[in-house]
Amino acid sequence: MKPFAKRVSEIRPSMTVEMDVLAKRLSTEGRSIWNLGVGEPDFDTPVHIREAAIKSANKGLTRYTAPGGMQHFKDAVVGKLLRENKLAYVPEQIVATSGAKHAVFNAIAAIVDKGDEVLIPVPYWVTYPELVNYCGGIPVFLECTAENNFRLRAEQISKAITSRTKAIILNSPCNPTGVVYNGEELEAFAKVIAEHDLYCISDEIYEHLVYTGETGISIAAFPDMQERTVLVNGLSKAYSMTGWRIGYLAAPQALAKEIAKIQGQTTHHPSNISQYGAIAALNGSLDSVLLMRQDFSERMCRMCEVLESVENINFSKPDGAFYLFVDVSSYYGKKTAGGTHISDSIEFCRALLDEQGVVLVPGVAFGHDACVRFSFTASLPTISVAMPKFKNFIDGIHKGA
Repeated sequence: MKPFAKRVSEIRPSMTVEMDVLAKRLSTEGRSIWNLGVGEPDFDTPVHIREAAIKSANKGLTRYTAPGGMQHFKDAVVGKLLRENKLAYVPEQIVATSGAKHAVFNAIAAIVDKGDEVLIPVPYWVTYPELVNYCGGIPVFLECTAENNFRLRAEQISKAITSRTKAIILNSPCNPTGVVYNGEELEAFAKVIAEHDLYCISDEIYEHLVYTGETGISIAAFPDMQERTVLVNGLSKAYSMTGWRIGYLAAPQALAKEIAKIQGQTTHHPSNISQYGAIAALNGSLDSVLLMRQDFSERMCRMCEVLESVENINFSKPDGAFYLFVDVSSYYGKKTAGGTHISDSIEFCRALLDEQGVVLVPGVAFGHDACVRFSFTASLPTISVAMPKFKNFIDGIHKGA
């Protein structure tokens, strides 16, 4: 048999997805599993959203629509961006996508040519470099240090820019670190990006999940940025609509047209039923979002209480999203209570799963092997069991050492 396409063989599987699939398989096999790995809210999709989708299906609104999305969906996104983000768009600048991940892919596919460099801050969401590679681009990593709480600096962007730099991918609030960039930081980024005429793919999927009392700010709001920014967002996280696969992007009109053309030849358009549900979400109240955010904040505090009692680990309380990125590297080179030698974040997570049944995601998936990622989308009862188990695991390493 002839070989598969080289571009496919060079893509690594998503480790976050792999860990979730593994956890679910072990659970079906009868293992007691406490999953702190998956970035998926455990809340039901709000009732008014489900009812809107059911109503659309029962009315027979299930035919093909435009590749870029239904007009009513685009209108709802335009209204949301003006109301919540103070950004003025027209419907022709909006493209409905099958989730925010799909929006990121569409943006990269439309912008990046072979050999183009794309700046990606580290730690990064696992998918960014893989999609850049798939589209023939070259990921250029901007290392953000734990000493600076993993915050990117504008001078790092400036120093990394070459004649081949085409774009930068920003994620605020950030997966996996929980960093939320403030207006001063984003303004500094914007000046560099505009000065060098780069595209900016701004992934804002966690915008409503900010715990500092501040509202997430889009980099598109700064001078000269809306014309070069692809704003990516979706309904998965804030509205607990992960399985609905509905997201969107807002871009300069010419670029949005090209993205819609790509989509017309690939997926055509996301589910109509999901779009009707999303319209209800975007036009409706944020009450359910705020209640969920409050619950996540409580879960985060419960996790932090336990982590603060664990020796020789380091972490910063996140400003947003729903993750804790914890440095456990002081335990590399040691043995667990079960006799496993820990050499890196992968071995750490494997041993934790084997010995305690707790699922985390190795930091190497995000470009930073010293850490592991906790998700506080798990329920409080799960967290109440899993966190002591994590502490027991660490105590076992002390004894094994």
